[in-house]
Amino acid sequence: MSAKPTMPIADLTAQDCLALYKDRDLSPVDVIDNCLQRIEEANPDLNPFCFIGFEQARAQARLSEARWMRGEPIGLLDGVPVTLKDVTLNRGMPTRWGSRSTGGDGPWDVDAPAAARLREAGAVILGKTTTPEYGMQGATHSSLYGVTRSPWNPSLTPGGSSGGAAVAAALNLGFLHLGSDGGGSIRTPASFTGVFGLKPTFGYVPQWPPSVFTTLSHIGPMTRTVADAALMMRVIAQKDARDGYAGLDYPFDDIPLVSTLKGLRVAYSRDFGYANVSGDILKVTDAAAQKIKSLGAEVIEINPGFDDPADTFNVFWRAGAARLLSRLKKEQHSLLEPSTLDVAKQGLSLTLFEYLDAQEARVELAAKMAAFHEKFDLLITPTMPVAPFPVGLNKPDDVQNWCPFTFPFNLTQQPAASLPCGLDSSGLPVGLQLVGARYKDMAVLSAARVLESALGRLVPPRQAAAAACA
Repeated sequence: MSAKPTMPIADLTAQDCLALYKDRDLSPVDVIDNCLQRIEEANPDLNPFCFIGFEQARAQARLSEARWMRGEPIGLLDGVPVTLKDVTLNRGMPTRWGSRSTGGDGPWDVDAPAAARLREAGAVILGKTTTPEYGMQGATHSSLYGVTRSPWNPSLTPGGSSGGAAVAAALNLGFLHLGSDGGGSIRTPASFTGVFGLKPTFGYVPQWPPSVFTTLSHIGPMTRTVADAALMMRVIAQKDARDGYAGLDYPFDDIPLVSTLKGLRVAYSRDFGYANVSGDILKVTDAAAQKIKSLGAEVIEINPGFDDPADTFNVFWRAGAARLLSRLKKEQHSLLEPSTLDVAKQGLSLTLFEYLDAQEARVELAAKMAAFHEKFDLLITPTMPVAPFPVGLNKPDDVQNWCPFTFPFNLTQQPAASLPCGLDSSGLPVGLQLVGARYKDMAVLSAARVLESALGRLVPPRQAAAAACA
């Protein structure tokens, strides 16, 4: 395995990588060394990684190289570099949930379901990506790990809570990145950094230990390409007895690459009828909607017909934070971020009837969306109504409900993805959200791949420069 690939490793996808391994034109050792070198170069400035597994990754790469030389890969991802968000347990690497309230001593001897499936498939785990404390912010900074910055503009946040994974995906520091999403934590940073992120139908990807936010929390892929996200889903969306909510097997093999969306009926909502969206962002998403129409789909501008469910969502979010607080010892409380404590204290004041009322409202919202999808194959919206904001802030100063498009679909548990669809007037990425009916993840991925091919991918200037020099 000594031949040089025709493109820089920094530009490869997971599927490119596997094809080169199969033909013995590239070694997993070279790929992992390249990724680790670029992580070392990017991490001091942008902070996407809170732990880098140099020794573990290189050891795994050597074993993978030997298997490919024998023509005996052990799984779909043998030798492919992946990362895990710092909320996912895995053997040999610390999981701190971005919080000083956790200890750093371990033992770190258990794989969560997704980590176990990736390891069994032969993936090489490079390290852990940064997250805000317990994944509870839409930006990525913490007193434990410091500030994570956008590869497009280091003065801006990459979003959160899977901000480290988003930066790693944007710079191709590894090819597959595991994120989690309780209210937009995959889709928000995917939009802000110009990568693809999928929140799958709840239950496809098992979770253990269970999130304190229970059935709001989804686990999914963040990648540079739709095809790579689909490949990752094939591995991580398998049943695991530790998660009692994990249900159906993921019905997926390959996404056919076609050039048309003919036959799809697509609803386009610019603002849900109540959201405040930047005109700059609407210009980009309007153009994306027109592109979908030009690809053969029927596109109808219509709102899905529900009132702002923020109050319903906040009941579950605050209750989860209160649950987190109840699991920590008193001496740990003083180590929590003020924002975490504030949400937890709000949760402690909730009544049982308020919680049950929210549960009823959640069921009604899910029923409305189920009926909506009897008429429409997909719903598309802007992923975010605002551009990335300065680092250090938990949310934009001048916007109250700044992620109106993402959290409703955590309540309904539908598949929802963010696909980069262009740049705003400041040269920053804009994401288009694609939402499907429950268990219709394939419809979301298939449409996203067609649109990705038509629109092209976004590459941060820093990544483009690195690839040109490789």
